[in-house]
Amino acid sequence: MSVGEDSSGKTGRRGRSWRDVDLRAVAPFAALVLLLIVGALVNPNFIGITNLTNVATRCAFIAIIAVGATFVISAGDLDLSVGAMVAFVASLMILFMNSGVIADPSTMLAAAVLFSIVAGLLCGLANGLITTMGKIEPFIATLGTMGVYRGLTTWLSQGGAITLRPADIQALYKPVYYGSVLGVPVPIVVILVVTGIAAFILYRTRYGRHVIAVGSNRDVARYSGVAVNRVRTVAFVIQGFCVAIAVLLYVPRLGSTSATTGSLWELQAITAVVVGGTALKGGAGRVWGTICGAFILELVGNIMLLSNFISEYLLSAIQGAIIIIAMLVQRSLARK
Repeated sequence: MSVGEDSSGKTGRRGRSWRDVDLRAVAPFAALVLLLIVGALVNPNFIGITNLTNVATRCAFIAIIAVGATFVISAGDLDLSVGAMVAFVASLMILFMNSGVIADPSTMLAAAVLFSIVAGLLCGLANGLITTMGKIEPFIATLGTMGVYRGLTTWLSQGGAITLRPADIQALYKPVYYGSVLGVPVPIVVILVVTGIAAFILYRTRYGRHVIAVGSNRDVARYSGVAVNRVRTVAFVIQGFCVAIAVLLYVPRLGSTSATTGSLWELQAITAVVVGGTALKGGAGRVWGTICGAFILELVGNIMLLSNFISEYLLSAIQGAIIIIAMLVQRSLARK
């Protein structure tokens, strides 16, 4: 009897599960390599360091938000409010900096950063408590908070835009997006740091194991002594924190926000997570795959921009098709 087979001659669970996990882990990176090849054939400038660096920088917002979404989805939940949350937190941050309550620009900027992080954490906590304590399906709960955050942003902006006014703060803040560390753009550095920390939490800590357990089977996790509601709520808080980090990069880029800020970012974040190999039903999370998925989405848009084959106005339609295809691939792998 060979290794990996039982007495009946059938392939053992160990061999089969290893093959499935390997396929799901490798698939996003294989798709990324394929896209790079296609892009190079479409336009020779596509594969250049400058273009790829710009692509990675532009995908920073979605990539960081998607890291948080990986925790929420791995725990078996869903957050549809992240785009509206970005608009709301960014509006609060800009209004705080415009208030002039602190005279020193450096101190004001530091306070605004802390204020933004706290606001993101509280928004995530609200989503988590409404879902767990209120016992409302996350789809409905976050659909409701999406309307709340978007409506509050419209009210704060009075239907227009909120623009960062103090020139000294603008000059001090711009390097956070446009600057670099040892030649690497700051947004890329932030992506790597956030993803590295998230990967450690998800793969190397007890909380990370609990997230996967809750997403796999909540009843079994509860009977095993896991505080299911706490794990789910913390996942939403992590999502709020990642939204706040994305806001810290977004504000210095444009210095303005409105009620339309972050529109459809929830679709892009969920697509990045699913394309990256995380199961939408929960129970499996791949943080680095999520970053790969976010990069793939931005590469698709970049290829469409550099070529004349498909209109760039069809990007949302392409992204919608990508998530459907990714779900079909996941289902086919799950049947094997």
